[in-house]
Amino acid sequence: MNIMKYLISVSVLILGCLTLTSCDDDYLTRPPLDQMSDETYWTSEENVRSFVWDLYPDYFVGYGSGYAWGNYFSGQSLNDDFAPSSPTDFVENVPTSGGGWSFEWVRKINLLIDRVDGMELDDETKNHWLGVGRFFRALEYNDLTKRFGDVPWYSEVLNEDDDEKLYKPRDPVTMVMDSVLADFEYAAEHVRLSDGTDGLTVNKDVVLAFMSRVFLYHGTYFKYHDIDQDRATTYLQIARDAANELIESGRYSLAEDYRGLFNSMDLSGNPEIILFRKYEEGVLTHSLNSYSNLEPQTGTSKDAIDAYRMDNGLPIRQSGSGYQGDEEIDNVMADRDSRIVNTFVQELRLNGYASNYSTSGYSQRKFLNDDIADENIGSSNLNPTDAPIIRYGEVLVNYAEAVAELGDLSSNDLDRSINMLRDRANMPHLQVNGENAMVNGQTINDPERDQDVSPILWEIRNERRVELMMEGFRLDDLKRWKKLEYTDTIENEDINKGAWISLDEYPEADVVLDRGGNEGYIVPGYEQQSQRRFPGDHVYLYPLPLDQIQLYEDHGATLEQNPGWN
Repeated sequence: MNIMKYLISVSVLILGCLTLTSCDDDYLTRPPLDQMSDETYWTSEENVRSFVWDLYPDYFVGYGSGYAWGNYFSGQSLNDDFAPSSPTDFVENVPTSGGGWSFEWVRKINLLIDRVDGMELDDETKNHWLGVGRFFRALEYNDLTKRFGDVPWYSEVLNEDDDEKLYKPRDPVTMVMDSVLADFEYAAEHVRLSDGTDGLTVNKDVVLAFMSRVFLYHGTYFKYHDIDQDRATTYLQIARDAANELIESGRYSLAEDYRGLFNSMDLSGNPEIILFRKYEEGVLTHSLNSYSNLEPQTGTSKDAIDAYRMDNGLPIRQSGSGYQGDEEIDNVMADRDSRIVNTFVQELRLNGYASNYSTSGYSQRKFLNDDIADENIGSSNLNPTDAPIIRYGEVLVNYAEAVAELGDLSSNDLDRSINMLRDRANMPHLQVNGENAMVNGQTINDPERDQDVSPILWEIRNERRVELMMEGFRLDDLKRWKKLEYTDTIENEDINKGAWISLDEYPEADVVLDRGGNEGYIVPGYEQQSQRRFPGDHVYLYPLPLDQIQLYEDHGATLEQNPGWN
């Protein structure tokens, strides 16, 4: 059976009648439909594998397909990295239906677990697939709790008439996340170290990498939202230990080419890639490469550009940093962390001068493959560049942040994690002295630091922002740190600003500046209705849809709405 063919194509198998769609002669063949049933399907490991493959496109979206990008670039643009003309706003109204409140995938995964548990397989094989199923259930509940907080936990396949369980109250997020942890721990113990093609299939390393991501999120969320400090500590320890196991394994290292992680025609064999999504010309393609080159872009904010440190390690606004100023793009890019020029174009692209202009003047190039830029496959939705799903670089920043949050950070911890990333970027090593951050023996004192964040944690968070820029993490990071107020375009005006320009130099530029005269910063969202305000803490969780609340009432049960939503 050819695993690759599934991973570069659409799903082939699903629940219900459990029919299989045939492909070419080395793929799946269709069994007689009158012989396919629940009893006859769950009879072989290959059938289980086929069932699991159908989960991949929903949990490992990558660059999506067609004209959808997943969460890369502006997929989660409700944050401080983007300066759009019309900012994505917070949800303001309780939805009538939908809103993400669905347990369809929970049921599907529970069916997988239940059926595998009843199969006649050797212990190692059964435990592996039970671990894979529990890994996907953990991912689904991770998404549900991030969105809604308390949700009903289901670990069995329910019948349609089981009203008591179908309409049970929401379980506390603490209980749900403890159950997620149990699923992850089982998966980490039993999922094979290698199963199928490395980099394209779930294995133990994939489980550990996601474990570091998921429990860093919930550990910090529980901490900063004061949900449960003991669990916060436990979850941060889990994130640290999962990342550390991958670090100590020696199975991964950083790729030399940072940008090549995001614009490669083939990520197989890349030492940094733990899991990726494979694309193939004419079979499964996307449009992110094209958007990075040929089309108008949602611009990067001045706030994001300012986050990149000077190549001496100092923040640009710190005295003595050597920053040459905002007035010319060459000055902005000069002597900075090399990730800035690997992420952004080194020229301004302005409306009135370029068809592929940016709303802020700053354009990204992180996802652009220059070799295919002028080819047919580099345009429209025909792009076949591979997408990283989870990579070792993220594991390193997860480790550093988890250790710092636990209050146990040493220079050795930094050297085995984010200083390796800084080596790739030709940046000096970050050092720690108590809560202070240092570089080349000099104390870092960022004038932009949020005063309730320690200097060393501020630098680690900044390192994360720069390393993972536009990879879809920033909104989740602001949520878990309880810093969504950063997204307010009135309170944080630098996210509603772009490049500084002179209209004498660019007289045809179709832009609005932040001040009178011919010079100033581009302001993409210049109209009052284009401003985004942070409405309050209730938006950290989404509202439950009204039809589900009514459905509970119709069955004599109660589904509580999240606080602050009427």
